[in-house]
Amino acid sequence: MAVEYAQRDQMVAEAEQLLEDDEELFYTEIDDLQNHGIGAADINKLKSAGICTIRGVQMTTRKNLCKIKGLSEAKIDKIKEAAGKIQAMQLPPSMGGSSSKAAFIDTEGTFRPDRIRAIAKRFQIDEDAALENILVARAWNSDHQMDLITEVAARFAEEKGIYRLLVIDSIIALFRTDYSGRGELAERQQKLNAMLNRLSKIAEEYNVAVYITNQVSSDPGGGLTFVADPKKPVGGHILAHASTTRLSLRKGRGEERIAKVYDSPDMPEAEATYAIATGGITDASG
Repeated sequence: MAVEYAQRDQMVAEAEQLLEDDEELFYTEIDDLQNHGIGAADINKLKSAGICTIRGVQMTTRKNLCKIKGLSEAKIDKIKEAAGKIQAMQLPPSMGGSSSKAAFIDTEGTFRPDRIRAIAKRFQIDEDAALENILVARAWNSDHQMDLITEVAARFAEEKGIYRLLVIDSIIALFRTDYSGRGELAERQQKLNAMLNRLSKIAEEYNVAVYITNQVSSDPGGGLTFVADPKKPVGGHILAHASTTRLSLRKGRGEERIAKVYDSPDMPEAEATYAIATGGITDASG
């Protein structure tokens, strides 16, 4: 029996060590570059560009680093080399951890604290504590939206391992307002692509899930085909390719709602029904 307890304690200790190594790899602060000969001034330039971790340096191409004012190619090579040395001393990630806080970027003014309170009450969670664990920021235009994403990433770096979810509701609304003409479509898609690439890096760099909502528009050619609901997602192929799993939500009969797996690398296309009640999402069957 003593042997079994010893083995169990050893397994627990090993698991805790793996989690510590995982956190260290994901959230090694960029200030550690000073220990490898990188000056504080150059580190501040990286931070100003939204790069706050060693992994962030590794994920940024030399081409994009060269765009940072004040960093020469020689300095960039030195920074890349130092970041590589730091990561070489760390173990591979074990992919784990529990959720804690969430960040919510609201582009349409639809975030309602009362809804969070009702959901928390349903699951017997302290309502004030639930709200305190959600960082909410209101975006007013597409440029501001990008700035908020950069600020949120900096918060993720400051509070290492605390945030596990980033929600943007919706990703496309402000772009449709700022770039309304057909002549501005190319510029809109280019900036949208840059934002999606940034979100993808944030997801990898800080080990957070990124959940974005989209909008739909009427498909002019949909009425000519045998399609029950002639609507298509806004954002085009750029938004489609940037998403890992896409869900289509639509209204059914009465209070019923239908969720469809629109596209996913590991789940078959399927539908499920649900209902939205005071306390959140519930079984449609009641």
